[in-house]
Amino acid sequence: MKKEVDQAVLLTKKSSGILRLTLNRPAHRNALSGQLIDELIMQLVVAEQGRTVRVVVIASQGTVFCAGHDLNELVAMNQPQRRQLLERCSELMMTLQRIPQPVIAEVQGVATAAGCQLVASCDLAVAAASATFATPGVNIGLFCSTPAVALSRAVPTKQALKMLLTGEPVDAQWALQIGLISDLVDADELPQATRSLAERIASKSSACISTGKQAFYRQQGLPVAQAYADAAAEMVRNLDSASAKEGISAFLQKRTPHWPD
Repeated sequence: MKKEVDQAVLLTKKSSGILRLTLNRPAHRNALSGQLIDELIMQLVVAEQGRTVRVVVIASQGTVFCAGHDLNELVAMNQPQRRQLLERCSELMMTLQRIPQPVIAEVQGVATAAGCQLVASCDLAVAAASATFATPGVNIGLFCSTPAVALSRAVPTKQALKMLLTGEPVDAQWALQIGLISDLVDADELPQATRSLAERIASKSSACISTGKQAFYRQQGLPVAQAYADAAAEMVRNLDSASAKEGISAFLQKRTPHWPD
């Protein structure tokens, strides 16, 4: 697949354990090209395998967060290429939830189709009041079936179907009410609000955060009784961890914990 050689499609910056990945295709409304999907997966896997990243933030250049797939690219592909691209995009969304680090979407503008899917797939999402969200595929005869997977797991069924069946955009306030985003702030406060949230999470034990995130997603797909059994077993293991021993000791001694990780 031809690469965009004029500029990097993904910008990376790491500071104090926080990895910031910035979509950098503003002229293309930060659409998820095959190259951009591949580079996002690569950076997430590197973070997963390393020991220095504690939180990942996904942001965008320009006024649009992400307009979904690059339709020009999709139209030019044959069917096997389209299937491969969609499978890679699905892999990206699952990677966001698989890696041990929490992933925060910083949404400054429009997030549509696979862009809305990207927001729904992140663990947390901080959005500016000016942000909007939509799954508008129905408007062009292409139902947002893959975005529906993430959307239906992030918001109530009837709200997800309303977005999918009408294709109409919703504002950030409504997105907050239905649980598509976790935080809503003024546009000029967005970067700092995201950074503050990331720093608060990064200050915790990374071992605790990692096991907790993985246990959370694991229990979601289980029947209630099995979910409780899995969660209880996880807590038993957690109690024997160095982070739990230090955290409980610090709590009882009324001091700040010094995490071993």
